[in-house]
Amino acid sequence: MTTPDDSALVLYAEPGSSLWPVLWGPGFALAGALVEAMSGPVHVVAWVVVGIVLAGLALVWVQARRRVCAVRLTTSALTQGRESLGVDKLAEVDDVGASIGARVLGGGWSVPRKYTEVPVRLTDGSTVLAWARDGEALRAALSRLLANHDR
Repeated sequence: MTTPDDSALVLYAEPGSSLWPVLWGPGFALAGALVEAMSGPVHVVAWVVVGIVLAGLALVWVQARRRVCAVRLTTSALTQGRESLGVDKLAEVDDVGASIGARVLGGGWSVPRKYTEVPVRLTDGSTVLAWARDGEALRAALSRLLANHDR
């Protein structure tokens, strides 16, 4: 495992989650306050507290997804979740079959839901599964990187 190099050129990146789900809580609280306003006085403090609590819970969820589901390919490393793999360990991305029981990068048991698996052969001959929402874009970026790295 290598540490990500922040000075390296980013070739492909997915954040794992955007911040817009944090607005769900305040949105639901506002909707609740509007429904309550139709039947009488509104408990403003209670709805503000509900909105803040729901936004806080959503923020924790978003931060967790950003750590676990983020994908980043730089000129020095492929980072999937909390696992980083040096480019010098990558051998091939095209014409690689996914073998049964291949290790999934990022530390999970399987590729995350709604993500496409990208089989990658390492220099030691083993195959691992990289993953991305846009699997073809990651595959293309890896192919370009490996073609330039071999020169």
